[in-house]
Amino acid sequence: MRHILAGLVLSSALVARAWDGQPTHIYGVNLGSWLVLEPWMLPQEWLDMGGQSCADDCWTCIATESSFAKAYPDTVDTTFAQHWDTWFTQDNVNTLKAAGINTVRVPLGYWIVEALVDRSHESYPRGGLKYLRRGLGWLKDAGIQAILDHHALPGVQTPGQMFTGNCTSDVQFYTPYNYHRALVWTAVMTALSHLDPDFGSVFAIEAINEPIMNATQTPNYGTFQRNFVQVIRAVELTLGISAPSSSLSLSVPLSVSNNFTAALSATSSATIFPVEVRAALSEAVPILLAIGVASGLQTIFEASPFKRSRTSLVTNFMDVNWQYDNPSNPADVAIGPQAYDNHLYYSFGGVAAADPTSYLISICNLSRIQADAAVGDSPLWFGEWGLSTEFNATNEFLYKWADAQKLAYSKGAGWIYWNFKTEISPLTNGSALARQWSYLEGLKLGFLTQDPAAFHDPNVCVPYMNSTTNSTSS
Repeated sequence: MRHILAGLVLSSALVARAWDGQPTHIYGVNLGSWLVLEPWMLPQEWLDMGGQSCADDCWTCIATESSFAKAYPDTVDTTFAQHWDTWFTQDNVNTLKAAGINTVRVPLGYWIVEALVDRSHESYPRGGLKYLRRGLGWLKDAGIQAILDHHALPGVQTPGQMFTGNCTSDVQFYTPYNYHRALVWTAVMTALSHLDPDFGSVFAIEAINEPIMNATQTPNYGTFQRNFVQVIRAVELTLGISAPSSSLSLSVPLSVSNNFTAALSATSSATIFPVEVRAALSEAVPILLAIGVASGLQTIFEASPFKRSRTSLVTNFMDVNWQYDNPSNPADVAIGPQAYDNHLYYSFGGVAAADPTSYLISICNLSRIQADAAVGDSPLWFGEWGLSTEFNATNEFLYKWADAQKLAYSKGAGWIYWNFKTEISPLTNGSALARQWSYLEGLKLGFLTQDPAAFHDPNVCVPYMNSTTNSTSS
């Protein structure tokens, strides 16, 4: 069979609409602490598993998946399988669907692709891909779309954070070796998103969760952004899925058999792609073959006709304004549908003075969507937010706080709450943690509306518009 690589568009033109066939607005939740576990969200379960609590110094004890795997090499896989099996369930999917949730963001570690882990010095639990496939299948059946979020990158992208899977100050992601591993991960996830029926709900892949904000500490991140987009589009072109064109279109004919992995091998030699992209595609082939054998997908990967029914995936980045000091702009590397992510938490300080009025003035006059659009980072969704505060918030305030944030974020492409749930136990002071961090608990308490598009008071922001407050960021 002759396969044509056509329609590679090297353009920085703004994509007016990021995706076709998706809801006008995203109303979503994160599936945090499922496949990337953060002990602060489930402290009692973590201790029961064998983990430890070390307050804010998460590098001093067993407080991440990496440290756990090193401490319990013989039992880590079994212990985590129990967690994966129970933290996110079919019942959760049913509840989210009934609540009108149309999107989930799925935080993933690079170790979900087990072949990328260097076992000489890296330790993580094995077996997560099975549970990811099962969970995505549930979501597909429920009609809930999914974003695959590369939440924990090889080498660690941000220091001192549980969400990286390895709490450390030794940040090594921004190196050629680890950029390469992230690109291989991207190629594998793109192929699965188009070929594995369980991945049918996936519409976007996010390149990296919360890189270091200081752009001087993320060398060559712009090059990684370009390569990330081209890896996804190269896999799609191999499948006969062309990104929408706008200016420059390149095509290279390749003679390959009716075999996806053989076609991808051929694509990896196409000189229209940078060397780094071709190397990632080449390395993804044997990994996909192994996954095919383990998951019963051999006929799809090796011998079935190409699947051309899917449209292009949305490439997703943290917005350019996430960083400072001359960051690269991901809008400059867009090829086809692309969207942008911003996260906003007031509880960590630095956004507004710690009082209810200042919070409401700040959120009601939020300018991040306009600031991003001015530099091409549109459409924008808010991929993480919550009801947490720096002060003891009353129930009355939390009704307003939920409404005001939803109003602000809905001016863009929508919002995705962090998190779908948290533990309720004596270690979380009952529901105190869940009250402001769990979407499901927020629904029960009434702060969040059963219809996510609705508001208790759609005029909540009227008294605060065009006001000023003691804030350091908008």
